[in-house]
Amino acid sequence: MAGLAVNVDHVATLREARRVHYPEPVTAALLAELAGADGIVVHLREDRRHIHDRDVRILRQVVQTKFILEMASTSEMVGIALDIKPDLVTLVPEKTEELTTEGGLDLIVHKRVVSETVTLLRDSSIPVSIFIDPDPDQIKLAHQINADMVEIHTGSFCDATTAAKKEKTFSKITDAVKLSSKLKLGVNVGHGICYKTIKAFKGLKEINEFSIGHSIVSRAVLVGMEKAVREMAMLIKEL
Repeated sequence: MAGLAVNVDHVATLREARRVHYPEPVTAALLAELAGADGIVVHLREDRRHIHDRDVRILRQVVQTKFILEMASTSEMVGIALDIKPDLVTLVPEKTEELTTEGGLDLIVHKRVVSETVTLLRDSSIPVSIFIDPDPDQIKLAHQINADMVEIHTGSFCDATTAAKKEKTFSKITDAVKLSSKLKLGVNVGHGICYKTIKAFKGLKEINEFSIGHSIVSRAVLVGMEKAVREMAMLIKEL
């Protein structure tokens, strides 16, 4: 059965909206674990717009399941990862002007830099995933540079507004998941998945883990973190 990794970035976003010390993303992470999350995800951005270095260091100490650090492939971030040693690093693209990650990391353009980062991290026994679009060429490159796994970007499907577009984009995701599994890459999926779109993934047994943040945190505002996580975990269990 696929696992659930809960991203608590948006708890930090709410904190930063008022530039205060609450709500606390660390507390949200612990509540998510108590509710059955299999991992905790944060994205430490170069501009520190939501998650701070302090959050990352505390989470590394207190997370009991799996601590996943999303980051850009830069020397600064590599240094932080080598220092704190998360259970998994997911390499993602990063633009200053974006509200959230808009697409996968382009390995055709950034192959050399990303390959060097993968080698540095893996040499320090830190597994590496690469967040990529559901494109066979990108998946093959991730395999070539010895990534341990990929996280397939699901935003194009989750954001699709017509049945035809949903069908087309999901077909690409399905093919990407199966190709990744065939190449012996671990397969995670994420971005935009909510309590409704998660149901489309029924039967895709090659998926190891769903990375979900915004929809869970949004529901948690209304029903509480533990209930929001339990509800999503149950939907995944039914897949």
